[in-house]
Amino acid sequence: MKPVIAIHGGAGAIARDAMSSEKEREYIDALTRVVAAGQSVLAEGGSALDAVSTAVRLLEDCPLFNAGHGAVFTSAGTHELDASIMDGATLRTGAIANVNCVRNPVLAARKVMEESKHVFFVGAGAEDFAREQGLEIVDPSYFSTEARREQLLRVQRENPDAAVLDHDGQAIVARGQPVVAKSSDPLDADKKFGTVGAVAVDARGNLAAATSTGGITNKQVGRVGDAPIIGAGCYANNHTCAVSTTGTGEMYIRMVAAYDVSALMEYTGASLEAAADKVMLEKLPSIEGKGGLIAVDAQGNVALPFNTEGMYRGYGRAGEAPVVAIYR
Repeated sequence: MKPVIAIHGGAGAIARDAMSSEKEREYIDALTRVVAAGQSVLAEGGSALDAVSTAVRLLEDCPLFNAGHGAVFTSAGTHELDASIMDGATLRTGAIANVNCVRNPVLAARKVMEESKHVFFVGAGAEDFAREQGLEIVDPSYFSTEARREQLLRVQRENPDAAVLDHDGQAIVARGQPVVAKSSDPLDADKKFGTVGAVAVDARGNLAAATSTGGITNKQVGRVGDAPIIGAGCYANNHTCAVSTTGTGEMYIRMVAAYDVSALMEYTGASLEAAADKVMLEKLPSIEGKGGLIAVDAQGNVALPFNTEGMYRGYGRAGEAPVVAIYR
């Protein structure tokens, strides 16, 4: 069994016709770099925890994705970032939510797991903890990009009461008819779910998962989705699998989606692929849950199911070329 890492950067509907080849290449290159970085950690004997921490940190630093730099705005024009991490060998977990000055929320979540007797910090308490642990603190403006600000203004102008799942707002109106402008995203601007995550198994057979998000555009201040909730957006257990999700967060919470994949494997003997498909393609759709998930097991099997038209995704085994994709 070769160590393997898998990543995701959001799921949604296809906007290929409106997508420039240059922008699509940017996404492919970014996914490839992140997978390769995780592979490098594993190839050098690093732990699954180190691999997923590295991958998610890099996704947080990339403005193409809705986590860290490039996070979406709340209805108040602020940022609220969430992250979680889990060690499949020990079932230790760490999570933070509603922070706006911690450069890499996933690193703060890991510090919660490793340095605190607690498992979940929120708001000012989470930020104070991150400072105490020596993590990099930034001005909240670090997370802002002009594209995300335009996205917020468009949503507030067209439907002030709507909270929109990570779209770039490229639809315009010409002569009274909607026209799709050249997109800055290979997935449909109005139908994209923005979260990032990574799962991995290392050379010792240990599993880990991590998930991070900037939330949803124009969300009510204080709202928390599935990303920082262990069992909903993130789960890892050496006896079953490691899972990270992306999609309609409220539905993943209601379904306890990440844990449900593990439970199906443990209680019914389902394979990783069968369990992941059942949750993603049967159970979540039954309550209108949309998006995708990534999962690995201790044998190095990988599952990347999604019930939308596309998902930013990739995986790589140690010593092999990264495999990345956006569309089906």
